[in-house]
Amino acid sequence: MSTPASTPHTERAEPSGSAARARGLTKAYGSGETAVLALDAVDVDIARQRFTAVMGPSGSGKSTLMHTLAGLDSVSAGQVWLGDTEITGLKERELTRLRRDRIGFMFQSFNLIPTLNARENITLPMDIAGQRPDAEWLEHVIDTLGLRDRLRHRPAQLSGGQQQRVACARALASRPELIFADEPTGNLDSRAGLEVLGFLREAVDSLGQTVVMVTHDPGAAAHSDLVLFLADGRIVDEMARPTAEGVLERMKRFDVLHGAAADPAGGATDTTGPPGPAAAPADPAGDPPADPPAKPTRDDPSPQD
Repeated sequence: MSTPASTPHTERAEPSGSAARARGLTKAYGSGETAVLALDAVDVDIARQRFTAVMGPSGSGKSTLMHTLAGLDSVSAGQVWLGDTEITGLKERELTRLRRDRIGFMFQSFNLIPTLNARENITLPMDIAGQRPDAEWLEHVIDTLGLRDRLRHRPAQLSGGQQQRVACARALASRPELIFADEPTGNLDSRAGLEVLGFLREAVDSLGQTVVMVTHDPGAAAHSDLVLFLADGRIVDEMARPTAEGVLERMKRFDVLHGAAADPAGGATDTTGPPGPAAAPADPAGDPPADPPAKPTRDDPSPQD
């Protein structure tokens, strides 16, 4: 889905401190010669009360960065803090409690319970934790997201955009320090996607939330305050006050550089002379290509190339 660009960003006072940060963040999968380095000594600060987008080519480490910052995945080296709490040394039980109490999540698949209505889905994490929601805050979130007349509807009775709004309300309901959104518009059409992005923007501007969104869509990234660009497991650039056109142009540049790095010799094609005859394609069964046919004679009706 391609999302239209956002309205101009509003000026706001700069908040103090970081909602999350990492130093020397490294994540490798596998070992030895088969090891894949997903994150390569990343240093990053996520500003409070700001909307940060993370972009990069496929395999650049976007989702891995989000998962490690959120404590969903372990790190191979480096340190991660949520506020003033270092999470890289926490045990799984402590991480579970931290994620439940201090982090909100939105995913491409809405992850709503089909047998629960919208309100029950919104309060489910707090119900499981045995916590009572802040009634005033919860009603504020519901009204901000325009869900007042949908609270008794089950997911099957809601559109895709409405389901993602419920997921957004669920992420906001406990008033977390940080919301991570992984491709939140990926399963939505342009109109519904633009609506959800507007609500995320509203959560930052009106509710004082902090949002980190992984996306491949320049139009979605244009709703953020800052775009971080990843390539080969490193943050290679950033863009404040982004526009869809500016983000797209920057991504095109990375695609060119990434292609050049993947083929440093510039390819094996010889461009100094006329091209020779193309080789016959290999047989799908794995047999080598057949010999080229003999040159036809005058009596041979085969067409010429």
